[in-house]
Amino acid sequence: MSETEEPTRAESAEVSAAMEPRVYSGSSHAWRALGHRNFRLFFGGQSISLIGTWMTRIATSWLVYRLTGSALLLGTISFAGQIPTFLFAPFAGVWVDRLDRRQVLVWTQTLSMVQSLALAALTLSHHITIHWLLALSVMQGIVNAFDMPGRQAFMVQMVEDRRDLSNAIAINSSMVNMARLVGPSLAGMLIAVSSEGWCFLVDGISYLAVIASLLLMRLPAAAAKRKVTSTLTELKVGWIYVSEFLPVRTILLLFAVVSLMGMPFVVLMPIFAARVLHGGPHTLGFLMGAMGVGALVSALSLAARKSVRGLVKMIPIAAAVFGLGLIGFGLSRVFWLSMIMLLVAGAGMMQGMAGSNTVIQTIVPEDKRGRVMSYYTMAFVGMAPFGSLLAGSLAHMAGAPWTVIANGSLVLLSAAWFATRLPKVRREIRPIYQEMGILPAEETIPQ
Repeated sequence: MSETEEPTRAESAEVSAAMEPRVYSGSSHAWRALGHRNFRLFFGGQSISLIGTWMTRIATSWLVYRLTGSALLLGTISFAGQIPTFLFAPFAGVWVDRLDRRQVLVWTQTLSMVQSLALAALTLSHHITIHWLLALSVMQGIVNAFDMPGRQAFMVQMVEDRRDLSNAIAINSSMVNMARLVGPSLAGMLIAVSSEGWCFLVDGISYLAVIASLLLMRLPAAAAKRKVTSTLTELKVGWIYVSEFLPVRTILLLFAVVSLMGMPFVVLMPIFAARVLHGGPHTLGFLMGAMGVGALVSALSLAARKSVRGLVKMIPIAAAVFGLGLIGFGLSRVFWLSMIMLLVAGAGMMQGMAGSNTVIQTIVPEDKRGRVMSYYTMAFVGMAPFGSLLAGSLAHMAGAPWTVIANGSLVLLSAAWFATRLPKVRREIRPIYQEMGILPAEETIPQ
C-alpha cells in the first residue's frame, strides 16, 4: 500500500471483524493481553528493567543536586537529556517504519545499558563530574529518540489480536507505574546507605532482562516492505497526517502543553524533598512513590476497561486533575498532604497519557504508526526539556513551590481549551470507530 492509499474494503472488514466484542469470565478481560506470549515476555523483561530505569532517574537528579545544589543545573541536565528526543524523534519515526522494530529495540536497550554502566563506573570510582553527567544524559536522549517511537509501534506486533491492543497499552502503563512505585523507593534507600553509583549499576544489569525478552520472542515473518522513498518525503507525509487530522493534532497539542508546563515538576522534586519538606533522599523516594501509586491505580482502571469508548472525553478531565494536583502540591508544606497531592497528580497524569496513547494507537493507520508515535514522543517527552529548563530558571528566581503552582494553573487552562474542541474531535473519530466495529453504526458520537 502506498503512502496515500486508503485501506481496501477487505482490510477494513478484517479490522472490523477483529474488533468485535468478546466475552470474558470474571475480571480476566483486565489481563487479556498477557495471553499473548510475546507481550508476556516483554512484560516480564520490562518490569525488571524499568525498576532500574527509575532508580537511575532518581539517582541522577539527587547526584546533580548533591554536586551543585543548583535548581538551574537540575533543569539544565534534564534539558540535555531530553532535547535530543525533540530534535531526532521525527527522523527516528521514519526509520522505525522502515526497519525491523525488534532489532531497533535490541540496539536501543543495549546502548542504554552501556550508558548506565558508564555512569556507575564513574560514580563508584569518584570520577563523576557535572560534565560527564551532561554528556551521558545527551547520549541517553539520543537513544530514547529511537527507543520510544519504536517501543510504541512495536506494541501491535507483540499483541497479534487488535482487540487486545488497548488492554496491552493499559497493562504497559501499569508496569511503568509499578516500577515508578518500587524504583524510587529502592533508590532512596540505596542512596541513603551507600551512593548513587549502585543505583546506576543495578539499572545497567537490569537491561539484560528486556534484551533477553526481545530475543526470545517468536514473531511472524515480516511482510514485504513497501518501496522506500526519501526520508524527507516520508517525514513530510507523516507531518501532514499529524497536522491535518484533527483528533491527533488536538490531543498532541494538549499534551505538548502538559509536557512543557506540567511534567517538569519532577525535576524540582529534590528541592521539595530537601528544602520545602526538610527531608533527604528517602523523602524524595516516598514522594516519587506516592506519584507512582496514583499513576498505578489510574493505569489499572484503564486495564479493566473493555473498550476504548469513553476515553476521548476522559482526556481533558485527566489533564484538569493533573493540574489541580500540581497546584495542591505547590501549596503544601506538610509531608502527608504533599503525598496526597502527588497521588492526585499521578492519577491525572497517567489517565491522560495512557488514554491519549490508546486513542491514537487505535485510530492511526499501520503504515504511518512509527512516524505518528514519533510525534507523540515529541509531545510527551520532546517538550519536556524546554519545560525542565524553564522550571529550573523559574524556581531559581521565584522558588520551586510558586513555579509548580503557576505550571499547574496553565495545565488547567489547557484542559479547558481541549474541552471546547471535544465535540469536533469526537465527530472526526466516529466514522473510524464505526468502521472498526467499536461504535455501532446508529450511534453518532464516540464517548
